[in-house]
Amino acid sequence: MIFNPILLIIIGILLFSYILERILNYLNGLKWSDKLPPELEGIYDPEQYRKSMAYQRDNRWFSNVTDSVNLFIMLLMLLLGGFALVDGWARSLTGHPILIGLIFFGILGFAMDIFGTPFSLYDTFVIEEKYGFNKTTIRTFFLDKIKGWFLGLIIGGGLLALFIWFYQVTGKFFWVYAWILFTLFMLFMLLFYSTLIVPLFNKQTPLEEGELKTGIHAFCEKAGFKLDKVFVIDGSRRSTKANAYFSGLGAKKRIVLFDTLINDLSQDEIIAVLAHEIGHYRKKHTLAGMVISTIQTGITLYILSLFIGNPALSEALGSAVPGFHLGLIAFAMLYSPISMLLGLGMNVLSRRNEFQADRFARDHNTGKTLASALKKLSVKNLNNLTPHPAYVFFHYSHPPLLERLKKLK
Repeated sequence: MIFNPILLIIIGILLFSYILERILNYLNGLKWSDKLPPELEGIYDPEQYRKSMAYQRDNRWFSNVTDSVNLFIMLLMLLLGGFALVDGWARSLTGHPILIGLIFFGILGFAMDIFGTPFSLYDTFVIEEKYGFNKTTIRTFFLDKIKGWFLGLIIGGGLLALFIWFYQVTGKFFWVYAWILFTLFMLFMLLFYSTLIVPLFNKQTPLEEGELKTGIHAFCEKAGFKLDKVFVIDGSRRSTKANAYFSGLGAKKRIVLFDTLINDLSQDEIIAVLAHEIGHYRKKHTLAGMVISTIQTGITLYILSLFIGNPALSEALGSAVPGFHLGLIAFAMLYSPISMLLGLGMNVLSRRNEFQADRFARDHNTGKTLASALKKLSVKNLNNLTPHPAYVFFHYSHPPLLERLKKLK
């Protein structure tokens, strides 16, 4: 099996991705030092900067370990026929193609989650705890995991079942129906994620009456933006890190502020962050992102339809019996270089959108306070403020802080 050409291509892709990530991490590390760089004076103090560098080094080490272990496990699965073994277990339980697929992905997903749990525990309760970020309890950690399993079973299992059913019923045209299904699902999640999914994990409450709410509504009126729903989420239940986000469209649109954000920033700085989020909406970034994602999904599904019926995909994973689920796994790994290129394009677009949202805030006289807020949040989160350009190109959906500050002046 090792000489199977498709298998060799898959292994080559995995090794390339792994080596590329190690190179990017190495380049990023070249920008680190224990001495405060001149360009960060006035943002970090020397002691906090050294702490941020230690945090970055610990995360890089942890990333190297987890990526290496994941690569090792994946190579074992490929070379020793692990996927074919799981396929055999699923087929021994049922002959129905949809149930086979559900059992196959259920076993893999559950095994991956159980295997990854020690790493998640270490990340949360050792690294994040060491630097004062973690507020999660063991109970909350495992409750979140159980809820995640439940959602994966209901939502993921339902979508997968329909996906396989479309293939069984419509053959090579299944991609059209799957495209419609996933588009409707994305739209549904965009509209109802905050009202249906978030409450399973966090408590959201309307922003209480007071100076902050009055200031927010005053800014929205001045900016010509109708906003009725501003919520506060209990992010401090899990982490000290702060955030804010915009969700929904039309009547479903809402701003969600983390309680940590409210605690860490002044009222003017919170309004400046809000102005940035409103900028995304006014520039139609959310809508454009969904349109692009929909097009990408359609293209990916069409390409999948051209190859999914080829028994060579299943053979590459060690199975003599073709299966939609095996072909899907093989295709996903073969398609990953294209996914990476598409992701790079989306990162470029996202960074451009962030600059546009910043410009919206600046044009509404909140540029200086937004800069102040970004500095505070970056320092509190121990962000790396001098990343290597190559690392930024591959991984950053937001521009580095120093670039944003230059454009906010």
